[in-house]
Amino acid sequence: MAGSTSDPTPPSNTPDWVALREDDGRAYLLDRAAGEVKVKGLGRFDTGQLLNGYSVGDRIMVGQKSLTIVDAALPEARRNMFRRAQTIGIKDSGFLISWMGIGVGSRVLEGGHGSAGLAMHLANVMGSAGTLISVENRAEHAAVGRQNMERMAEFSSEFPDWHLIEVDLSEASGKVKEICAELDAAIIDIAEPWTVVADIASALKVGGRLACYCPTTAQLEKSWNALEEEGLVVEFSGEMIERRWVKAAKGGVRPGNQPMGHTAFLIIAAKIAPEPEEEE
Repeated sequence: MAGSTSDPTPPSNTPDWVALREDDGRAYLLDRAAGEVKVKGLGRFDTGQLLNGYSVGDRIMVGQKSLTIVDAALPEARRNMFRRAQTIGIKDSGFLISWMGIGVGSRVLEGGHGSAGLAMHLANVMGSAGTLISVENRAEHAAVGRQNMERMAEFSSEFPDWHLIEVDLSEASGKVKEICAELDAAIIDIAEPWTVVADIASALKVGGRLACYCPTTAQLEKSWNALEEEGLVVEFSGEMIERRWVKAAKGGVRPGNQPMGHTAFLIIAAKIAPEPEEEE
């Protein structure tokens, strides 16, 4: 109404995300403003009509399924990812973030974006003051990763300044430096990480860390050599092993039947100040 001083009503197409969670942990992300959608495992419905009168914390029936409405967050986004490329999972992402000191305000390069598995974990801790630069040279992977990141940005209260550069990582240093003159951390997940170590190390601040994600021991050794040749100090090299436990039928708990959870070898190195030149 003309002359009104009240806040305007948000447009009906403003995203308003929630998640519907099954008791076993499976979840479905829904945008209340999306209108009619088809969700695999739930069917076709109008999201606004379905969720009308319901709030976070309520139970809701969708077809024959009883689900809990929860806030949309990283775990639900991860379970609902659009996937094309293999992703770096929880145990490796969490270890890399902690060891490398990535947090609010960090400036991070991710070389090899894929479906955004790692990028989503990084964005979750970096906050709006952070800068995340993702590089992906395969258009089909970049498109899927962008979908996941753009959706996460819609329900994250603190999302970093995110850039997706669609070129080969070996050709990305110029564009990376235009966005961010100095990096706090870089994580390389490409087939030959040792080939780009020199370029990426030059963009790291002193004290910054560079990690390589290496599925094979040959990749690990070549990456290790390249890091040391650039004067970086290797702080960690190894693997994260995951073993899940289950409740036994006759009481107690025991290791589950699934194999030990090795995914790749990780190597993390820090950039240190150069030794002062000796005076003659």
